[in-house]
Amino acid sequence: MSKKRKLLFPISIGLNIMLIAVIAWGYIKMNFVNEQVLHTEVQQNLVELEGVIANQSEDNWSAPNLVTTELGDVLNGIWLSITTGEDLGTLSRSDKEILNHLYNKLNQYPKDEIYRFTDLTEEDKENFEELRKNLRDAGLGMNIQVSGNMEYFINQADQLEKSIKALFK
Repeated sequence: MSKKRKLLFPISIGLNIMLIAVIAWGYIKMNFVNEQVLHTEVQQNLVELEGVIANQSEDNWSAPNLVTTELGDVLNGIWLSITTGEDLGTLSRSDKEILNHLYNKLNQYPKDEIYRFTDLTEEDKENFEELRKNLRDAGLGMNIQVSGNMEYFINQADQLEKSIKALFK
């Protein structure tokens, strides 16, 4: 028995170390996935939204549906980030609240519905141009370097949400 125990003990320790390594690797991968979703589906789409608004503003709003379509992509990205972060358990309560608040504020803007583009009024166009200014002030715009750091982006999202709150009372 003693020889078996001497043999099983190092094997057991080795297997436990491998198990811990696999769990740690899985946790790191889950955080990476959540950050990638936030970066590609929210941060990049917000930058693209700012660019599309700028383009439409300069082009006398010749195709306003480009703005409302991009806004829909941003909203879908935020929702995907919230649900992915919740499902993976990698989104903190405060980050979730910030993203929820941002989603609710952006959801106030006109957006497309299934099979139908929204017609924008002059007031809607002015509000989108104000949103563009708010995006740039938060550091989310074309030709502005963005950070891949999730905490930095959450701070940008919080700043953007607060500036939109001032727009819609």
